Amino acid sequence: MCLGPLALTGCTRSDGPPSLPPAGVYEHDAAGENSRAEPAPTDGTAGALTRPLREAGWFCAQVRANADGRALWCRIGHRDEADSVYPQVAQFLLDRADRLAWVWFPPTQANHEDDQVAAAAAPALTAIWPDAGDRVRQEIDDFDRDLETRTTGRSDDIPRTGWRDTHADYSYDGHNGLVVTARDTSVRRWPFGSEHYATAMSSAVDDLLAGGYDCFYPPQQSCDRPQSNGYFRVALRGDQIVSAQFGIGSLIESGRQRHLLSEEFPHGLTFLTEAVRRPVRERIEQSRRSGTSFAGIVAGTVVIIDARRGAVEGDDLVAYFDIQIGAPLAAT
Repeated sequence: MCLGPLALTGCTRSDGPPSLPPAGVYEHDAAGENSRAEPAPTDGTAGALTRPLREAGWFCAQVRANADGRALWCRIGHRDEADSVYPQVAQFLLDRADRLAWVWFPPTQANHEDDQVAAAAAPALTAIWPDAGDRVRQEIDDFDRDLETRTTGRSDDIPRTGWRDTHADYSYDGHNGLVVTARDTSVRRWPFGSEHYATAMSSAVDDLLAGGYDCFYPPQQSCDRPQSNGYFRVALRGDQIVSAQFGIGSLIESGRQRHLLSEEFPHGLTFLTEAVRRPVRERIEQSRRSGTSFAGIVAGTVVIIDARRGAVEGDDLVAYFDIQIGAPLAAT
C-alpha cells in the first residue's frame, strides 16, 4: 500500500492522505459569504481549468465565494444501459488572486473500463500546469496496474499513491479519487454560504413529515417516502441546508400531470428560500412535463435534474426524477 505498509510504483512520499475537508477550513465566522451561483468564468485560471470539462459536456458554475476565495463545481451525468445516471463531479478552490489552491476529482459510482478521474483531471490541470496532466495519467495507470497484481495486505487497507511536483501535492486512491493541494497557494477561510437559496433543516422537517416522508431530525439527514419510492437527503452546516437531493415520480396522461409535486411537498419547497422557491419549482415542473433532464442555474441556484424515462405509450409519459438543489461544500 503506497504511503503505508506496502509500496506501489511511483510513490515518493510517506505522509498520510489529506483530510477531507482539510482541518479548520470551515471553522470561521462568515467572511463576506456569497452563495449566489453564477456561470463559471470563461477567462483566467477558472476559465482555463473548466474549459476542457465544459467542452466535454460538463456543467460548471462558481457556486460560492467569500473574502478569501471562491469555489467552482463541475458535474456530468454518465448513463448506463438501464438509463441510470452516475454523476461525476469536480471541485476547485481558487484564492482571490485567481490562483488554484485545491482540487478534488472524486471517483464515480459506476464501474467503467476507462478511468474517468484521470480522463477529467488530466486536461483540466494541464490547462494551467502543462506537465501535470501526463503525470496524473501515468501515476494513476501505474497505481491501477500494481493494484491488479496485489495479492497481500490487510482487508481493511485502502491502497493509495501520492506524488509531488513543482506545482502541488497529489494523493489518489479508489475511495477518495484524486486530491490536489497547491504548494504555493492556500485559502485560509473556505466559503460556506448557502443562505441565498436554502433554509434551515429544522424549519423544513415538519413539512417533509406532512408530505409522507419518514424523517427523524435531528440527527437523521436522509428521509424516505415509502409510498412513492421517494427520498430526501441534505448536506448541512450545522442546521443550515447546503444542498438537497430528492427523488420524485412523474406521470402525464393525455397531457395532464397526474402525479402532483404537492403530494411530496404539500406546503411547497419550504427547504428553499422564498427568493428562489417559485422559479426552481417552475423549472422542475418544466422537466416533469417534458421528461427531460436539466443542469444549470436558476435564480442564482444550482439545479440538477436527472430524468429516467419509463414506459411510454402514446402521449403518456412516465419518468422518475433525481433532483439536486445547490452544491455541497468543497471537500465534502
